[in-house]
Amino acid sequence: MGPLNGVRVLDASTILAGPLACQVLGDFGADVIKIEHPTAGDGMRGHGPAKDGVPIWWKEIARNKRTIGLSLSTEDGADIFRALAAQSDVVVENFRPGTLERWGVGPDVLQALNPGLILVRITGFGQTGPYASRAGFGTLAEAMSGFAHLTGQPDGPPTLPAFGLADSIAGIAASSAVSMALFARERNGGQGQVIDLNLLDPIMTAVGPGPTVYQQTGDIGMRHGNRSTNNAPRNAYRTSDDHWVAVSTSAQAIAERVMHLVGHPEVIDEPWFAAGHSRAAHADLLDDMVGSWIAARTRDEVVAAFTEAGAAIAPVYSARDIVEDPHIRETEMLVEVDDSDFGPLLQHNVMWRMSKTPGEIRFTGRDHGEDTDEILTTLGLADDDLTSLRERNIIR
Repeated sequence: MGPLNGVRVLDASTILAGPLACQVLGDFGADVIKIEHPTAGDGMRGHGPAKDGVPIWWKEIARNKRTIGLSLSTEDGADIFRALAAQSDVVVENFRPGTLERWGVGPDVLQALNPGLILVRITGFGQTGPYASRAGFGTLAEAMSGFAHLTGQPDGPPTLPAFGLADSIAGIAASSAVSMALFARERNGGQGQVIDLNLLDPIMTAVGPGPTVYQQTGDIGMRHGNRSTNNAPRNAYRTSDDHWVAVSTSAQAIAERVMHLVGHPEVIDEPWFAAGHSRAAHADLLDDMVGSWIAARTRDEVVAAFTEAGAAIAPVYSARDIVEDPHIRETEMLVEVDDSDFGPLLQHNVMWRMSKTPGEIRFTGRDHGEDTDEILTTLGLADDDLTSLRERNIIR
């Protein structure tokens, strides 16, 4: 049913951007073969909490992927990888630049075998440039993108996210890039291409036009806590029952509704209230008006009043709040899927809904090497071959 039904993807990546990109591709119908080191396994298996020794995150990030244990750094393993790539549409990898070439499975070799192959190369800083050989992780991209510089309290340190933000943005970007490359292949006579994607580019774009502003004005953005330089009131406010809510007034009409609601319509007539940036210059005043009104009421009372007034508000959710939210459950942003270890397992659903070719979760993350024999027998390897490879730790 998925739009990528019939597309085969080799996922030779680990932590986190590549696996997430391949999760998205698998969610929308691609046949994803997850390649793991035969003894160490994928590092994602050790990321995040586990229950009874079973990794929870793995069940989602590796869903809709068949798994094979294969050592690419060995001659026999590289032979198998080349054979798999010859039958595939997409390969996703995130080794340091030059690693695939050193193993004899670089883009020239793979595309000579399969001219239609799309090779996605995800690295910290790209395949070229002075930083290409550096170790690259999402944390570094979050630091260098301007995100950390702009995040946190004005008098506090730059703040890094508590989750894989840069990796996740890059993973979603990579899935988009693959879709573009597949579309281009249909229009150019079946020729594949190499996609050079680094972790820094996507999050730097998400942070906004800071470099352009600096080039034009010399201004450098600074930390403002939960406030915005573009509008006010915009902040997180504590309710009387010790919850938090987030208020946004990006639209002028919304800002006016908020001030009517909290009992201060007089500020609407102030000349500075007519534009978001000038409202932001009076954030102390507006925050005091909005914050004191919210502080006198419970979260449910505040959300109900804002909703009735047509003003923009959202409660600040924990994981428990997300699970219990009726809108999230009714619209199936979270769904339960059957899992051999956990039984009914709650996961994020596919990221978007398509009316004609919907995605789906066919199965959760599998055991290490669970599909090795099934996959390799399609390449013509006999049982004796598999036994020999397994004894030499080339496959699992």
